[in-house]
Amino acid sequence: MKRRDLVKKLKKAGFRFKEHGGNHDTYKRGTDTEQIPRHREINEITAKNILKKWNL
Repeated sequence: MKRRDLVKKLKKAGFRFKEHGGNHDTYKRGTDTEQIPRHREINEITAKNILKKWNL
């Protein structure tokens, strides 16, 4: 899955960019936080697990 598609889905669910990390960006929604790898393509299993975690 493309990183920008995953970020769009997270933003639509209410997540907002918080900070840049070493290899990840952090997105936050209230007390929920999610780290997204900073790669052009994100492994399908990783992307599905992130979406499943937040019921997206």
